[in-house]
Amino acid sequence: MALAAVLSAAGQQGTFHPVAKEVVISRLRQAARDNLQREQTLKKLFEETGCAPERLEEQPVKHLKAPNVICSLPGATDSRILVSAHTDYVKAGDGTVDDWSGAALLASLLEGLRETPRRHTFVFIGFSGEEEGLVGSHFYVKSIRSGQPANISALVNIECLGLSPTAVWLSHADPQLATLARQASAGMHLPLQSINVEQVGRDDAESFVPLHIRGITFHSVTQETLSILHSPRDSFRAIRVDDYYDSYRLIAAYLALIDTTLL
Repeated sequence: MALAAVLSAAGQQGTFHPVAKEVVISRLRQAARDNLQREQTLKKLFEETGCAPERLEEQPVKHLKAPNVICSLPGATDSRILVSAHTDYVKAGDGTVDDWSGAALLASLLEGLRETPRRHTFVFIGFSGEEEGLVGSHFYVKSIRSGQPANISALVNIECLGLSPTAVWLSHADPQLATLARQASAGMHLPLQSINVEQVGRDDAESFVPLHIRGITFHSVTQETLSILHSPRDSFRAIRVDDYYDSYRLIAAYLALIDTTLL
């Protein structure tokens, strides 16, 4: 695989190994029509991309059939960067955009980061029950509060990619994380929009607000594409594959950058 690098403001390099476009898109095509099967597909993708068995966990969630699926990529420290998307969907369409586009990307992000030693421990999480009221992410946050060590440096949430060039929900983003997103965009020569979507709905990042964890959500929803969500039009046909792959490369570069930059 080729090696890509992006410079931080301090001159530090974040490196990652890009996964080929055809592989990233093939994973996107695997959106199952059952929430439990989607979780199982994500688990399989994690296994295929090198998640060690002892680092792969299915976290049962009360009142849901599908668990949260979690893969940890250990770093030099126990300071964690969480990278999340949700696996469930509204059955009007097949949920490729909302949010298999985010969930499927988790495995490719893991694959691109694991070849280089990391400072932070990355935790990739496919949350269940987002469409039922952020149930899976609320459960995960509760488990942190009830005894798991926090040590969370940042939450990077991924929602609804591939409808347009990558966007950041700027009004909900931590200022430092938003600045680093712009630096990654400039370093990779890839577009990054600032599009706020308060009127659209909620996302799993909200579950972490009571813990005062800095977060950022990447998406691609515009006024023109909003009607695709929760409709029969939410399918692979709605995806602009070049924009989707650019989003993958930008977010991968971003994760590598914040790994070298955040304390």
